[in-house]
Amino acid sequence: MLIPAGLDHAWITQHIPHQGAMCLLDHVAAWDEQRIECRAGSHRDPGNPLRAHGRLGAACGIEYAAQAMAVHGALLAPADGARAKAGYLVSVRGARLHVARLDDIAADLQVEASCITRGENNVLYQFSIRAADRLLLEGRAAVVLNADLLTPFTGEPL
Repeated sequence: MLIPAGLDHAWITQHIPHQGAMCLLDHVAAWDEQRIECRAGSHRDPGNPLRAHGRLGAACGIEYAAQAMAVHGALLAPADGARAKAGYLVSVRGARLHVARLDDIAADLQVEASCITRGENNVLYQFSIRAADRLLLEGRAAVVLNADLLTPFTGEPL
């Protein structure tokens, strides 16, 4: 069961690496161990840093979902004050864009991410973005935690 959160933009910026205009989410509506729901209105902002050529393409919604995943990780961090593990988006699969752009959507974005599986060093999420109950995009994303623990690529053949 999702817990109503009511966490605002200021809380979000204190808990994820995205700062200034790059912090796209406005509000955490609800969350539990498996899922998070966030809201955003920054897609309408002409100064949105993801805009290109005067528009915000729907694929930019993947960044909104990635930030929701980062917030989810922060919420799941140990209560002992330890910082959440840094996560790196390494793969997006099955992405389906149901609209061409986001900047012409009048309603706030409803960003949802649900954990499909979680390991010690990786998490797989399913995500969707809706506005006024209209599905705008969806997909799956793989996140690696603590990438510095991964074996560095040496360029040598296997």
